[in-house]
Amino acid sequence: MVWEHACCCSGTPTHDDLPSKGQLVSRVYLVDDHAMVRDGMRAVLEASHHEVVGEASDPTAALADVLRFAPDVVLLDLNLGDRSGLELLTALQPRDLSLRCIVLTMSAQPRHVAEALRLGAYGYVLKGSPAREVLAAIEEVLQGRRFLGQQVADLAVKVMSGAAAGGLDELSPREQQIVAMVVRGQSSAAIGHALHLSPKTVDTYRSRAMAKVAATDLPALVRWAIRVGLIDADAP
Repeated sequence: MVWEHACCCSGTPTHDDLPSKGQLVSRVYLVDDHAMVRDGMRAVLEASHHEVVGEASDPTAALADVLRFAPDVVLLDLNLGDRSGLELLTALQPRDLSLRCIVLTMSAQPRHVAEALRLGAYGYVLKGSPAREVLAAIEEVLQGRRFLGQQVADLAVKVMSGAAAGGLDELSPREQQIVAMVVRGQSSAAIGHALHLSPKTVDTYRSRAMAKVAATDLPALVRWAIRVGLIDADAP
């Protein structure tokens, strides 16, 4: 069904999905790198009387718009082409904003759930969930409560049990190459010279890779690289 793929949530809103008397409506901002998904979500939200105030396909544009439009809720995908929605959460975290972020993504990896919540997301819903689940998530976070979609509940158990782990396939070959050089202590300038990249480009690759593997600092990145076998812990 084309609608289901477009809106990323299964099913067109029914009468039961529409806001009941007293249900909160909101100003929503959409962040997804697929225009069809954004169009589908806009249709779902507007049918339920939420206002979509803007949309973007990458974290940089989204941050500028969010600061400008001050939405109540941001619906955020984690996989934004070669960027990560975690970048936007990281940028928003130190700012004193009243908005609530809900991650709406295909990623069912426990560590992504853990990192998104750690960075301030109020909700986490998997794409393919019923439209009513997204609408319920919005209503819950508007009231200051966290919301985990039905399919995310078991992921939260894995997160709390320490089962979250990511492998090398999280990173592109270039990201793996740069991370390996970073954790061995090479500077951005030295890496850029060796790979014929600018130091700024190296920094972008490093930040993107750290977001993908949920490493918040260099020691965490080193531990991840050792765990997945990118580097040898005993190597000089």
